[in-house]
Amino acid sequence: MTAIVSPSSAAPDADRPVLRDFGGGPFGIYVHVPFCATRCGYCDFNTYTAGELGTSASPQSWLTALKGELATAAAAFAALPTAQPAVDTVFVGGGTPSLLGGDGLAQVLDAIRDTFPLAPGAEVTTESNPESTSPEFFARLLDAGYTRISLGMQSAAEHVLKVLDRTHTPGRAVAAAVEARAAGFEHLNLDLIYGTPGETDADLDASLDAVLAAGVDHVSAYSLIVEDGTALARKVRRGELPAPDEDVLADRYHRIDTRLTAAGLGWYEVSNWAATDSARCRHNLGYWDRGDWLGAGPGAHSHVGGVRWWNVKHPARYADRVAGGGLPAAGWEALTADEAYTERVMLTVRLRTGLPLAELTPAGRRAADRVIADGLAAIDADRLVLTDRGRLLADGVVRTLLD
Repeated sequence: MTAIVSPSSAAPDADRPVLRDFGGGPFGIYVHVPFCATRCGYCDFNTYTAGELGTSASPQSWLTALKGELATAAAAFAALPTAQPAVDTVFVGGGTPSLLGGDGLAQVLDAIRDTFPLAPGAEVTTESNPESTSPEFFARLLDAGYTRISLGMQSAAEHVLKVLDRTHTPGRAVAAAVEARAAGFEHLNLDLIYGTPGETDADLDASLDAVLAAGVDHVSAYSLIVEDGTALARKVRRGELPAPDEDVLADRYHRIDTRLTAAGLGWYEVSNWAATDSARCRHNLGYWDRGDWLGAGPGAHSHVGGVRWWNVKHPARYADRVAGGGLPAAGWEALTADEAYTERVMLTVRLRTGLPLAELTPAGRRAADRVIADGLAAIDADRLVLTDRGRLLADGVVRTLLD
């Protein structure tokens, strides 16, 4: 099965990714909203404030381009010998999707429905900044067909939020979660960031108290990473803030896992906990299981049929490329067998379900024996599953398996 997906209408054949081995399995769509009211100091995502964009791009020009990209992509899938894929999951991320408002996010989902069939029971998630939500916002999203809300909380401590340059006030994330549940949303996620300079154990405990009081059925918790080129990295380099301490990060992770597990939220991926199987983020599971997804919007990445491509980053260039009649891809690659194996090990070992031993090479199987001997993993039903200690050292486990 092959089909040509052109990065641009003028690109020569040699520059076009070829979809291969796409068999119509679970399929997701990620939509990237590149707009933010302010730039958080730790963030290196492809986002832009209104001041940075000026008149070169706007939410309306972005939405027009998004509709064009989805229509072009749908036409490419329609040329496949298999049926056009039904969309099992949608994830609208950013950036700050909630800046589009309820009506804007409804238009995003309408644009997907107009070009791809939504599978029955599809999971439809949008990220939201607590400060740009309201009871009316959540009611509009539920009416539009969204099924899941992910709220950026980061911390309940005001001084931690200040270090991160977050604009929402302490307590607003929990209030937003309560509003979303009252509107009728069953599945809600709160994001935490731990290990911020100046954060104390008491600060983290207060954040966990707030999360559990909110009654959400999913929590994501990520250690702070100081990314090159960010305002936070510049402060660390100048000595204004200390770099995150690895021992502290390990202790904080253990603290989070203990509290969430005791509250009935079990880990299913190293940084994610859910109250039930149905509360797990199916869209993200598609990434970790190396499924197929289309990424739409500036800078979005796609992976379909063993081919990966990524869009141009700037919203104005993105809109220009789509207006030219083609997909706005900046580049692409067809994964080799070795690359696919590396990704499979790197991603799947992070899951509680573990990595099937049968998928490891002979060298990988020998490395797995070393990991097990070190107490970092165990065998469960012919799968390599990380131990509690192994989760703390997951990146090291991956390196060992791939050496």
